[in-house]
Amino acid sequence: MSFGVLGAVFGFLGVAAGAFGAHALRARLSADLLQVFETGARYQLIHALALVGVALAGERFAGRALVTAGWMFVAGIPLFSFSLYALALTGNRLWGAVTPLGGLCFLVGWAALAVAFGGQWGARPPA
Repeated sequence: MSFGVLGAVFGFLGVAAGAFGAHALRARLSADLLQVFETGARYQLIHALALVGVALAGERFAGRALVTAGWMFVAGIPLFSFSLYALALTGNRLWGAVTPLGGLCFLVGWAALAVAFGGQWGARPPA
């Protein structure tokens, strides 16, 4: 599956999660747990778009750093966002121990993306 398809799927699920949080959970969760859920949806959407960007960049140039960025975003979404969803829905704070691993994946992904784009400075675009 391509990063573009994964980005679109994660984007779709992120919008669904956001709508679910706003409509179905507003009356069922405390304000702090609702905010946790919304943070998960926001970061999922941001990184779904980042995946689409990786896919588009892959059409112009390729490289190990770009692929690393994509896979780090793919790994980060479930580790970060899904763990926040689980924390909010169950109230089990142990899920919060997983979240920083997802955040680390996101950071590595953004750093790898910077390396991927930085390596292209001065490069001529394909004809």
